[in-house]
Amino acid sequence: MESNGRAPAWAAALIGLVAGAVAVGVSLPVAALVKASAFPVVAVGDAAVDLAPAWLKEWAIRAFGENDKAVLLAGVLAVLAAVAAGTGALAVRGLRYGLACLAAFGAVGLLAVLTRPGAGPGDAVPTLLGVAAGMSALSRLLRRARLGPPPRLASLPAARGGAHGEARGEAGPRPEPGTAPGAEAGPETVERHGVPGGVPGPAVMRAGEDLRSFDRRGLLTAALGGVAVAGIGGAAGRLLSGGAEADAARNGVALPRPAVPARPVPAGSDLKISGLSPFFTPNHDFYRVDTALLVPKVDPRDWTLTITGMVDRPVELTFADLLGRPLVEADVTLCCVSNEVGGPYIGNARWLGVRLADVLREAGVHAGADMLLSTSTDGWTCGTPADVVLDGREALLAVAMNGETLSADHGFPARLVVPGLYGYVSATKWVTEIKVTRFDRDEAYWTPRGWSAKGPVKTQSRIDLPRPGEVLPPGRTVIAGVAWAQHKGVDAVEVRVDGGPWRRARLAEAPTADTWRQWVLDDWDATAGEHTIEVRATDATGRTQTAERAPVAPDGATGLHAVTVRVG
Repeated sequence: MESNGRAPAWAAALIGLVAGAVAVGVSLPVAALVKASAFPVVAVGDAAVDLAPAWLKEWAIRAFGENDKAVLLAGVLAVLAAVAAGTGALAVRGLRYGLACLAAFGAVGLLAVLTRPGAGPGDAVPTLLGVAAGMSALSRLLRRARLGPPPRLASLPAARGGAHGEARGEAGPRPEPGTAPGAEAGPETVERHGVPGGVPGPAVMRAGEDLRSFDRRGLLTAALGGVAVAGIGGAAGRLLSGGAEADAARNGVALPRPAVPARPVPAGSDLKISGLSPFFTPNHDFYRVDTALLVPKVDPRDWTLTITGMVDRPVELTFADLLGRPLVEADVTLCCVSNEVGGPYIGNARWLGVRLADVLREAGVHAGADMLLSTSTDGWTCGTPADVVLDGREALLAVAMNGETLSADHGFPARLVVPGLYGYVSATKWVTEIKVTRFDRDEAYWTPRGWSAKGPVKTQSRIDLPRPGEVLPPGRTVIAGVAWAQHKGVDAVEVRVDGGPWRRARLAEAPTADTWRQWVLDDWDATAGEHTIEVRATDATGRTQTAERAPVAPDGATGLHAVTVRVG
């Protein structure tokens, strides 16, 4: 099947895809030199995240979990590929159409780049150079495939002999295919010169057709060159992005001993039941939910944190300054506001960092300030109630978790950890600035998108064992899970089966009120049939979690976690 009269559809698509790859490949290393957020592909993806309504964000997290960013990036690339293929189809019909399509799509990328937080005129350079390179590649691919403007028929050498301008060889005229032997070719046909000696010449072409044939080899050769340019650009972009240097610098960090170690974990804090969430969540299993399409790779030697706004003395700290201060260890459970009832977006870790309250007191917080607006290196913002940070809890500028330097996924070089608040108002990763301000003056990222300005964690519990849908043998069965009420503490957990009476579960120990607690009920005599198990927790203030179901927006889900199993 052909996209037009002169090129197969596959060739048109290949031309567009290679031109698009060149545009992306050239823009990537330039963006690495300018600013990572100036890469148009990422900027478009980030803009999609910013513009997505809350319900779509929640659907993406439910459907794809922590892979939601990878799915979004794949979607952006798929759209780019489709547009590039369409650009090729337009270009073989007329170069100006293809160039116009590239320019239009470049304008979309430019708009996304220039509307990112902190963008400046220089951020336009990667997109402009990429589009220019794509246009050049498009033109070259068309020329190499001999798909440029067709030559005029009148420009051909004058034909020899024949009533209708037919060129005849010594063997006489050759009839048009489908013409009876001896019949003359019609006035709409032209035949190229035959070869002396009676050997017929090339195929007959209709008047007005491109007399230059499609050059498959020329196209494929040029396409390989374009792919090479794109590949080299991509490799150069990765090298210039500084990711390798940042990783090397992270691996070279020597963590100081804590000036204030965490209290020892009491015996019995981890019940050591197979399948039950461990007391400390391993770093590689700790959940990640954020808006970063690509994880920022920050070189700690270039990183600084500034404390500004309603303070007497603005503060600026380097990473070395942070490590040189007295470091505090604290066991804290973090939870995402997007965590559904019984969901996985919660984890417990031992964090190491500087008390944020100490830094704020050095800066001198003004009496009227009630909000800490923290900003990530990628421009994301978070609004934290100032009184929560200053009330004595272990709110940290953390540099390590579970004895290891923070990974890039979890906020290296430094992040906020504030017990008792959902992550969207407390857990800024890759933090670079904290502005002391007021809730009536500033808004954080999620607030104008319909989420509550303040997000205290709600008391919740989860069943880890048995698993939903599991088939169990009859007899004594273990029911176990975790419960949390950060900075209040869990006082009791109860379990019931099939709507029967609530039974008190046995609680594991917990070192502080800021961590979750394991619980177990190990004497359920399971009988044949289908059974529904429910759990509820009561915090140290005496409040039992409600059975009323509520969605995660605007300030966290409520309801009782339940699992259904079959016995027999």
